[in-house]
Amino acid sequence: MFKTVNPLVFSFDVEWVPDPLAAARLFDCPIETPAEREQAMIRLWQHGGATEEKPQPYLKTILCRVVTLVGVLREKKPDSKIPHLRLISLPLKLDTPWMDQERAILQGFFEAVGSKKPQLVGYNSAQADVPILVQRAIVNGLSCPGFARRPEKPWEGVDYFSGHGDHSIDLAPVLGRYNQMPSLNEVARLSGIPGKIDTSGGGVAELWLEGRLDEILAYNECDALTTHLVWARFAHFGGFLNAEEYEAEQKAVRDLIVSLIENGKPTLKRFLDEWDRLQAIQPPESS
Repeated sequence: MFKTVNPLVFSFDVEWVPDPLAAARLFDCPIETPAEREQAMIRLWQHGGATEEKPQPYLKTILCRVVTLVGVLREKKPDSKIPHLRLISLPLKLDTPWMDQERAILQGFFEAVGSKKPQLVGYNSAQADVPILVQRAIVNGLSCPGFARRPEKPWEGVDYFSGHGDHSIDLAPVLGRYNQMPSLNEVARLSGIPGKIDTSGGGVAELWLEGRLDEILAYNECDALTTHLVWARFAHFGGFLNAEEYEAEQKAVRDLIVSLIENGKPTLKRFLDEWDRLQAIQPPESS
């Protein structure tokens, strides 16, 4: 369990696909056309141990390309009872050529985090999201000193690489290890919070190959909102949010979603409807 809740919290989620450029560099695969890029991705899956039963195995994250990154930025000022929430969705431009999208996402993330120093919150982020961001920043040759530099002593600054601090929080291992660790979808739905709605992580590669980045981003936005709502439940469990503050946090998320729908994100209506449906499922009254 985490020990603190910082004034600035960023609950985030990342989506990635096998990187055709990695296949080109490792195996000399051609990647000029969509069909060639698909074959390059298949080659990476084969390298990762693909079988007939499991044709798309989980790959080492360094072999994958970040395609979207979304987070809920929470700012809580001391004189305010209501947190201010923003949804940050990257890439900002969906029509950027695919070869340039990842670099723009990574630069945007590391520059903002390195400057503002929010408390990062993810689900299985210590094993997946944070490593792929660091690995791919190195692959892309980026300099990210604001994020990467570590203080001489723990109390002298923010350290995103420490396994003992609260600057980067992974919610997943708090709930269990190995076979006892629930998926984000499981812990969310059992808590009355929307989990997976239309797409699963396994469908992202196909969407990316078809150029449907807007659908990946919409899927990623739902996961980021889910992550933040699960974080709020953790914060309530830990006593960082009392009952009134927990209700206010959920209302702030709902108000954010309504505002986003009104301002051009109609896909989030599904998230809101699913939230209402799950909340309405209550245990039967005892007779």
